[in-house]
Amino acid sequence: MEEYVRDHVSDEADSSEVALLEEATVRASRIEMIGGEWLKVEGHILREMPLTVYVNGNELVTILCTPSKLNCLVAGFLHLEGIISSVDEIVLMRVCVDDSLADVRLNRPDVVLPTRRTLTSGCGGGTTLEADWQRLPEVRSTLSIESKQVQLLVRKLLDAGAVYRRSGGVHTSALAKGSDLILIAEDVGRHNTIDKIHGECLLTGIDESTCALLTTGRISSEMLTKAVRMAVPMVVSRSAPTDRAVQIAQAKGITLIGYARGSHLSVYTHPWRISDCPGEF
Repeated sequence: MEEYVRDHVSDEADSSEVALLEEATVRASRIEMIGGEWLKVEGHILREMPLTVYVNGNELVTILCTPSKLNCLVAGFLHLEGIISSVDEIVLMRVCVDDSLADVRLNRPDVVLPTRRTLTSGCGGGTTLEADWQRLPEVRSTLSIESKQVQLLVRKLLDAGAVYRRSGGVHTSALAKGSDLILIAEDVGRHNTIDKIHGECLLTGIDESTCALLTTGRISSEMLTKAVRMAVPMVVSRSAPTDRAVQIAQAKGITLIGYARGSHLSVYTHPWRISDCPGEF
């Protein structure tokens, strides 16, 4: 049986990308039928781990995730789920991959953790703690972008997925400003990619309100609710939105675009932010 190496790290990959790939993937062998012939393949598969988050010594939630940017994942999750209102409330965060836990200490010892949990839709079995989007403020932004710029950003999103190119099986999300992707996150869970993006924004001081959020995953109601909490005025996906996601986007002032593939875009809400779009329906 012939043996060959299919996956590799490009010689052009920088040290941060190499580190990301080592965190997120592991080498594995498999046997594939290729062109009618069985071949032994040496490649990579995606790593998955349960991360149990403790807040002030109390267990909050266990998140199935890819072990990269875990500090961003935890910070983003806590903020988007309303546990904290600012990263300034975090006085200590210890993330231990070997023990599969994140220990977070807040400057509010009397914080009351939510007990109501909702299993989110789709593969990965994510969890959201609160889903009352009607209480959230409307997103107000004068952001305007041409359709060809959206299509360019989606192509950049696909090109940026280093973990996907190595192992597959992962979702990719990005925050875009102008014609550039300024943050990228990959994870086995599509919800986790949004938490990682938001957490990195919190930790680095990036203003999301002037940016567009792009993702390869389906846009469900809990995904769109995260976008509302982030105050991003535009959400773009290569996949489809649900009816509840469209409802929330319309009510909260977010331009929602689905099926962004090649030259195709489906604009579901607030098309006025697409400068060359003919207008409302």
